[in-house]
Formats: sequence, structure tokens, C-alpha cells
Amino acid sequence: MTSRDPRPLRVLVVDDNPVVRTGLTTLLESGGVQVVGEASDGAQAIELAQRARPDLVLLDVRMPVMDGVAAAAPLSALAKVLMLSYDADADVIGAAIRNGAAGYLVHGSFGAAELVAAIMDTVSERSSPLSPQASRAVVAALREGPGDRPPPEPAPADRRAELGLSRREAEVMDLIARGRSNGEIAALLVVSEYTVKNHVNRIFAKLGVRARGAAIARWLGTADAPPHA
Repeated sequence: MTSRDPRPLRVLVVDDNPVVRTGLTTLLESGGVQVVGEASDGAQAIELAQRARPDLVLLDVRMPVMDGVAAAAPLSALAKVLMLSYDADADVIGAAIRNGAAGYLVHGSFGAAELVAAIMDTVSERSSPLSPQASRAVVAALREGPGDRPPPEPAPADRRAELGLSRREAEVMDLIARGRSNGEIAALLVVSEYTVKNHVNRIFAKLGVRARGAAIARWLGTADAPPHA
């Protein structure tokens, strides 16, 4: 989808609470976003996403049958995934990001306009939206890894050659890991946002990922290289 595309953004809302789903649907549609379906668990969401082909899946975490963390991986192969939950646990956030979620918002930390903007930013890949709680938690989760996993080695500064990144790409990747948007990176490096986007695309190709969260996990050493790499 481009900025010239007149088609409204198509979103699938996934939450096991029907009141929350109804509220989100009303909020999104009032903001010009088209809700193409609602699901109450991860398994149902995958089936609906395969049929409806939304631009983005707004995905809760705690659900029956299949939770949002488990569903994030197959869903991220079909659409952008933006987690939306009351859960701010660092391990949960880290797992969702490693499974392909492009962003993580915590209920109560944003308004209606901010949610619509976050969806647009996620679909256009302008940024990876993170609530303040999630921003702090995701760094801790990615650095520590799940469960008893040892700290990532080597440190990010030593990973440039290992991952095949140029010096400039490593600088961009480090800023991505710090939660900076493309616009912020452009300002910090004194280059155009178009140049930054080209760097990001090359980084994603070299790391074998499709989303910022997965790139961060590879950069910090908390995710293995994809099978095809």
C-alpha cells in the first residue's frame, strides 16, 4: 500500500473479549480504517486472515485455543501484526516480537488517534509502535532472552561483520534497536528518510527478516538465523 492508494487500511481485530472487539471496531472505523473481520482466538484469526488478507492484524495476547504470542508467527506471514494487550510482561513482549510482531501497544497508554496513527505507521513501515511500558520491556526481554537463555554473545557492536552489515547499516540497525523511527534516524545521521529506508530494506534482506522486531532480535543475538539464510 502506498500513500497514493485510496483504499482504506484493512484491519482484522483479534481479542477474546467481545466488548473490547466492538469498541476497537467502532474506534477504528470512525478513524477511517476498515475492519474486515473479528476473531476471538489465534486459530480463528489465522483462518480469517487467510481469507480476508488484511493489511494488519490487531492482536491480543491472552486468549483461549491459541494465544496471541503463538499466533503472531503464522499471522506475520500474512499481514503486519500489531500486538494490543493489557499484558506488559517483558518475556511476553519479547516472545511476541521474536515471533514477528511489528509493534506492541499496552491498553491505556494511547488515545484513539494514536492507535490509528500506530496502525498506519506499522503498515507503511515508518516505525514500530511501542507503548512506553513495552519499549522498556522489549529491550530487557531481547537482551536477556526467554527463560534461562544466557545473555546474547557477542555484543551488538561486534556483530556487524558476522551479520554482513556495512558500517552505516550497523549504525542504522543500532538506532532501530533503540526504538528510533526512520525519520528520527534520518535526522540523527543527517541523511534523507529515503536513504534510511533503503538501508533498512538492505538490512532486512541481509538478516532474512520482514519486521523491525525480528531484526532487533537478530541484532541482539536473541534469535537464530532463519532456515533459508
